Amino acid sequence: MKRLFPPSPKLSAGVTALIGCGIIGGTALLPSLIKPAVAQNTPSLLEFRWDSDAGYRKLYFVQSSQRRSDRSEYYFMLRKKDRKTAILKLSITVPSYFDAKIRPEALSLCKMKLGGVLARSKCTEVLPAVFEVNEKQTAIEVFPDTPIPTGGTYAVVMNVFNPSQGGMFQFNALAQAPGDVPISGYLGSWLVDID
Repeated sequence: MKRLFPPSPKLSAGVTALIGCGIIGGTALLPSLIKPAVAQNTPSLLEFRWDSDAGYRKLYFVQSSQRRSDRSEYYFMLRKKDRKTAILKLSITVPSYFDAKIRPEALSLCKMKLGGVLARSKCTEVLPAVFEVNEKQTAIEVFPDTPIPTGGTYAVVMNVFNPSQGGMFQFNALAQAPGDVPISGYLGSWLVDID
């Protein structure tokens, strides 16, 4: 009987013998050929917080990769139910330990079409906006050319390389409504997980 591949030093002698004899066929058992699982494109359905309180509101987001140092695209979404007024200015606080380089040119503001089981969420229209990132990389300021209306789903899209260390990172959304008093109110938080 012809051997299809040389025995692997990682396999035990018994498994190598079974493969060589043709009892175990294929390459499904070789650990070196098994590909790691790829992160899902949606956040988890269950979220646990130690100090859950009434002041915390979970916001929906999509992240293309959860691996450390991997290129990832984040969609920080604001759905219709997440806001009661139009948004003149949006501020996103970034944790100080999120060690990814955020560049203003890698940010965009999109009108979104929410996905589901059979379709992914996608950007249907890029809206003109000015982005500012502070020097310490702890705040993103979004100034849309026209206020973001109350209807529909909108997202700040961020293209970055994930941090080199894993962990949970809480991004907070603060919005300023059009009016005489320029006060930003808390909309909610996106809780991002990096493996």
